[in-house]
Formats: sequence, C-alpha cells, structure tokens
Amino acid sequence: MSLQAQIAIRTRKLGVLIRDARLAARRSITETAQAIGITAPLLRAYEEGRKAPSLPELEVLAYYLNLPIQHFWSNQALSDDAPRTEPLDLTRLASLRHRIIGTLLRQKRMQANLSLKGLAAETGLPVSRLTAYELGERPIPLPELEAILSVLGGRIESFFDQKGVIGQWMNEQETISAFMKLPPEMRAFVCMPVNQPYLELARKLSQLSTEKLRAVAEGLLDITL
Repeated sequence: MSLQAQIAIRTRKLGVLIRDARLAARRSITETAQAIGITAPLLRAYEEGRKAPSLPELEVLAYYLNLPIQHFWSNQALSDDAPRTEPLDLTRLASLRHRIIGTLLRQKRMQANLSLKGLAAETGLPVSRLTAYELGERPIPLPELEAILSVLGGRIESFFDQKGVIGQWMNEQETISAFMKLPPEMRAFVCMPVNQPYLELARKLSQLSTEKLRAVAEGLLDITL
C-alpha cells in the first residue's frame, strides 16, 4: 500500500473517532469548532474524513472534550461522560503548538540529514507545503505528520505537548488511567492517608541504585538476625 493510500485511510478513521468523541460529549459541530479555533465546515470535513486535523488541533480537541488523546489511536467508542472545560485560549494554544511542532519537525529532518527536497520525494508532499509546516505557517494534518515521521524515524508521542497546560492535563489523564488499572485493594491502600509514609519510603527506595538497595537489605538482615 502506498504512503498516500495510508494517509487517506488514516484520515477517514480519524474522522470517525473525532465524530464519536464529539457525540459522546454531546457537543455540536458549531460549538466544538469555535472552542478549538476552526470553522464548522472544516470540523465537518475532519469528521467526514475529507481533511485531517493537525496534532495541536487534536490536542485542544482532546482537552476540550476531556478525553485521553490516545483515543484517536484506538478502535473503541466512548461513553456519554459529561465533558469538563476550563477557561483557556485554545485558539492561541493551537497556534503556538503549530510553530513548536514545525520547529521540532525541522530538527528531526536535520538530524536525519535529509533535505526538504529529499523529504518531499519520500513523502510525496510538495516542498512548499513542507516549508510552511516547518515555519509553523500551516497546520500539519495528523496523518501527514505521522507519514513524515515514518520517513524520518520518529514517534508521534515525541511531538505531544509536554510542558504546557494541555500537556500537564494529558499527563494527569495518563496517571489516572494507570491508577485505575491497579487492583482495587492496591488503590484502596494508596488512598489511605495512614499509608502515605510507606508510599514515600517506596518512592525513595525506587530511586536508589542496585548497590545501595543491597546495602539497605543487608542492614535489615543484620538488625533482624
């Protein structure tokens, strides 16, 4: 299958996932588009698989709909959980993230020692479009970003927001998800304030080297024997 065919398939699948997420949050196309700083016709094109959003647009959409961004790589429908939103200039955030991703993309291409013409030849994307992507002048549709990274040898996760408000929220979502995967008795143990000293001790022990852990174990053996 050609790279362009893969992009087309990914674009359609992404549209299904976006529509599913919006409907699960009981949000209209108009209010969702306004919240993330795009037009309603463009969001409709995303949902119908005729166009694809950029990663920053997907990040602010995930934040707006209060769902893990990993949903857009899944095959599962969402529940009807009520959405949570907070006052935030999502349009400005997406604009900033477009520029950041453009810079990261250029760095990745330079590390791969590949010219814009070479990248264009590998991906089938015009040099002018790739230039606009790197300068942050044009949002990069997610399937195209994934295709570019497949050529450059990168991972999409490395382009996720890490330090911004949305990045912090995404990390919180991952932490909550990991916590909910723990056995019920473990979750109960963690939530009891009386057990906090044990958890802090475990955290400190996890940061010790193998040699220091061995020394601590030997010290405990000396005390108990």
